[in-house]
Amino acid sequence: MTAGLDRRFFGYAGWFLASAFFFYAWILRVAPSITVEPIMRDFAVGGAVVGNLSAVYFYSYAALQIPVGLALDRWGPRRVLTFAVLIAGVGSLLFAAAPSVEVAYAGRLLIGAGAGFAFVGALVIAGSWFSPRRFALLSGLTMAIGLLGGVVGQGPLAAVVEDHGWRIYMYALAGGALVMATLTWLFTRDRFAPDIAAGVRAEGALRSLVRVARRPQTLLIALFILLVSGPLLAFGGLWGVPFTMELYGVDKPTAGFAVSLGLIGVAVGGPVWGWVSDRVGRRKPPIVAGSLLAALSLGVALYVPDLPFDLYRLLMFLYGFGGSAMIIAYALGREHNADGGVGGALGLINMCAVLSGAIFQPLIGIVLDWRWDGTMRAGARVYSLDAYGDAFVVLPALFGIGLLTALAIRETRCRPVAVAS
Repeated sequence: MTAGLDRRFFGYAGWFLASAFFFYAWILRVAPSITVEPIMRDFAVGGAVVGNLSAVYFYSYAALQIPVGLALDRWGPRRVLTFAVLIAGVGSLLFAAAPSVEVAYAGRLLIGAGAGFAFVGALVIAGSWFSPRRFALLSGLTMAIGLLGGVVGQGPLAAVVEDHGWRIYMYALAGGALVMATLTWLFTRDRFAPDIAAGVRAEGALRSLVRVARRPQTLLIALFILLVSGPLLAFGGLWGVPFTMELYGVDKPTAGFAVSLGLIGVAVGGPVWGWVSDRVGRRKPPIVAGSLLAALSLGVALYVPDLPFDLYRLLMFLYGFGGSAMIIAYALGREHNADGGVGGALGLINMCAVLSGAIFQPLIGIVLDWRWDGTMRAGARVYSLDAYGDAFVVLPALFGIGLLTALAIRETRCRPVAVAS
């Protein structure tokens, strides 16, 4: 009885702390969206530099997605996640104290490297401590918890930046990492299972990657998730807040809450789309429907003039809700690689999801700088609505191209495909 209680306690404690780390990682991910203006002012830079500063997080995060699984398998979640939280904390400290934009880049790089372990770490713990019948539920809850971190990071915490400045904000996040690392070391236990659901085996990782590279279906799935993740990370993770402030003349916390409704939509929609897909026994119809809903909602929000603010906020929720259908891509990747390439496929798919932020955040910043008319406010560049309109045209287009890509993916009928095409 005692052993059973210990097993449940340490299983749930470890999973919860890893999910809390993912929550923290999302706060760090969206931090630039509520610090755009003061960072431009303090470092005397434009939108392209801020876009790159935000995207550096995704470079290191994406590059580590395959090695993350290897490290967790070899050394266990307790040591690896404790170390990863500390790395993210050191990066936050360096970013907070940065005397120049170059040092800020280094801090952001470390933040992304540490945060890259959170999601996969939670999946490893879920796969090794709990029944496979609970894995999908715990995975969905992990994603929802992380996205709520993005909501908190853009809404309530925007007021902290307004009141105390972005450097104090980052110092506080660095202190939070120390607390989280201590709790992770104390309450996470390693339990090595023969089949870890987050699934990257050290001896098979390279072989699975080679197998994935030969499969057009897996590459189509990876392309789909890169396209659909782009608007969620570029608009919802960086440029949506300053755009909303300029469009409606609202303050940063109000704009942050409005844009964060997109992340709430993702958190709500992911489990819903997954349930619908399982219920109807199809993968493609939900992702096609979700992509269409996202493209239409975001297109209307960005390009239909004089929308009431309440309707704009509803459209923010709907574009996130529709875009969250991309979660089904992970199931498709698993089912199209049922003969042994699952680990490599999921690693590639997750890497593409993160890379989309690294590509499209700075791309939008470059267009904004190109269209900047010279207006400054409190030492920071202010971009016109026309500039935002030119820069954002790519966002609904990405959803549209993603929809076309989804149509080219082979339906699995929610069953493993023995030999992927």
